[in-house]
Amino acid sequence: MTTLEQSIYDLIVETSTNLPSDVRRSVLKAHNSELKGTKAGIALDTITNNIDMACDLVGPICQDTGMPTFEVKTPVGFDQIELEEVIKNMIAHATIQGKLRTNSVDPIDGTNTGNNLGPGTPVIHFHQHREDYIDIRLLLKGGGCENKNIQYSLPCELEHLGKAGRDVDGIRKCIMHAVWQAQGQGCSTGFIGVGIGGDRTSGYTLAKEQLFRRVDDENSDPILRDLETYIMDNADKLKIGTMGFGGLVTLLGCKIGKYNRLPASFFVSVAYNCWAYRRLGVKINAADGCIIEWMYRDADEPKKLYDESAAEKTSDIKVHSLTPPISEEQIRKIKAGDVVELNGIIYTGRDAMHHYMLEHDAPFDLHGAVIYHCGPVINKDAEGKWKITAAGPTTSIREEPYQGTILKKTGARVVMGKGGMGPKTLDACKEHGAIYLNAIGGAAQYYARCIKEVVDGKCLEFGTPEAMWQIEVEGFRAICTMDSHGNSLHKEVLADSGKELEQFADKVF
Repeated sequence: MTTLEQSIYDLIVETSTNLPSDVRRSVLKAHNSELKGTKAGIALDTITNNIDMACDLVGPICQDTGMPTFEVKTPVGFDQIELEEVIKNMIAHATIQGKLRTNSVDPIDGTNTGNNLGPGTPVIHFHQHREDYIDIRLLLKGGGCENKNIQYSLPCELEHLGKAGRDVDGIRKCIMHAVWQAQGQGCSTGFIGVGIGGDRTSGYTLAKEQLFRRVDDENSDPILRDLETYIMDNADKLKIGTMGFGGLVTLLGCKIGKYNRLPASFFVSVAYNCWAYRRLGVKINAADGCIIEWMYRDADEPKKLYDESAAEKTSDIKVHSLTPPISEEQIRKIKAGDVVELNGIIYTGRDAMHHYMLEHDAPFDLHGAVIYHCGPVINKDAEGKWKITAAGPTTSIREEPYQGTILKKTGARVVMGKGGMGPKTLDACKEHGAIYLNAIGGAAQYYARCIKEVVDGKCLEFGTPEAMWQIEVEGFRAICTMDSHGNSLHKEVLADSGKELEQFADKVF
């Protein structure tokens, strides 16, 4: 590699595997603030453990390494075309090395390019500045939290909040609603960037740009500063909690920017980011390609977040040990809120696989099996054997149109993912005798450690994240949030947090 290539590669790897200092402090604060031994407390134990593991192993913090988004400033006259080629080459190299998941997919035929390159991938925004160095910042924002981005056009009616007008108070209501609607599907506790004004495109761009600000900075605009403070003072009162399990901590950061708008348009755009807030930057010497300075890194950052000796045990929460194939009798004994530990063979399967199984037989016999909504980072080792290096859950709600049918068709007894599912799946679980398990979103290294072997893989033509992998696991723990008796923790938290949201309906600003 050239020096410039090495610098860009180091930025990509460090962003994927090691959270920045301000984010580490925010997660540690949340972990120390949450009640121990609760579902949210257990989730934060897992999250802090996973952060440490990813750093130590130089492995992806979350298996969904997202859409790489670069914000680049170059000196006047610098060759941006050459730099773009270097960035793309290093994205492909990092993907081959297993530091990024293969995430670039054709929108029409679903073909995965296999190297994270393709039209629009990665996203690179170039700007010039009157400095003699290159400023490159990278954001890896996964699909789960990207799907919880939301844009409002004021005035509008908001569930639980009523009318949001074209004023600061209307903006306030939109932001509170945006936090509420994300629930656990965005892997709370999370961070939000807000763009006020602009058009539909520039509003979203502005919102995402706010995610490049430091968590601990202070807005120079006094009105926006007060609004940021208000949101941070009140978002936790929704009691959504980590992973949407309910809890004391729901939001870790809020940053707001504004653009002028057309008189006829008033957009409030919100970019939601999960706790795995992977955002770093470097200043690079334009002459020799060396890194001059790392951004978002402090000498006094907390190096270790997880304290094994202080971690709370789950003795107050019932734990069920299951080894597939699983019977209906075993399933009926499990209640929402219980912990389930899986040992033995389970199967990954997400969007493309669920669509496939509607019209075809499953690639494996899934009677009594566990279907894990997971698109792993998987590569072949030196001996040519498949090895999973990151294996956290994907957002399950996307499979809601398929899941009930597939449970009945295949005879599977357990569905596992994150964020919960809807009424069709809940009804199917009750009728068929199945449960939904919520694994901890983003905990890709923690769960990869539970995988003993990749036994087989089918439908690899869909791309490695979308293929069905037969894997052997040991000590794989998740929380039952939808049981076979019609109980859903997600439904309960959504309703309870909606009632909490109603307290913010009256005018404040």
